[in-house]
Amino acid sequence: MCLNASFWNDKYETNQIGWDLKGPSTPLEKYIDQLDDKNIKILIPGCGNAYEAEYLLKKGFTNITLIDISDVLVKDLQEKFKNNPEIKIYNQDFFTYNDSFDLVLEQTFFCALDPSLRPDYVLKMKEIVKPTGKLVGVLFNKIFGNPFPPFGGTKEEYITLFSDQFEIKVLDDCYNSIKPRLGSELFIHFKPKL
Repeated sequence: MCLNASFWNDKYETNQIGWDLKGPSTPLEKYIDQLDDKNIKILIPGCGNAYEAEYLLKKGFTNITLIDISDVLVKDLQEKFKNNPEIKIYNQDFFTYNDSFDLVLEQTFFCALDPSLRPDYVLKMKEIVKPTGKLVGVLFNKIFGNPFPPFGGTKEEYITLFSDQFEIKVLDDCYNSIKPRLGSELFIHFKPKL
């Protein structure tokens, strides 16, 4: 399966976006509530409808970057956030994007990638998360068995995948997932190894 821009454009054009929560992910919302420095540089890759970005804006954050491969979605986001200079939006493949961030928020991007790209994801995250920064978010702790997204995984798999490049500060069951995802999400807080 080729999960390219046209695959995702088709999903947005036909409104086949079952992953869309219609609001920010509760675990990320609660994490954002704990952040004091509103000027940190934040990235949301594979941002979807960017509810977390809306929440960050509401909380006063000033330096938010969104990346998505779907130009259909990005056009909508550019319209949605046209009066918000705090948000930069790029229609780009995450793996070709070059910058560095204090915080990368992971919310259904990892599970949307073909599993063969997972080692590349880890290396790219190590490259773009500042040495003092962190990768925070949620990963599925469930095997879906689908040949299409979402692609699941397990805690053990993530430990093996990330531990060479990241210090695993938190990799625990999400106690505050939304009801349909309760028991199937892990909260992550990874810090790049120096």
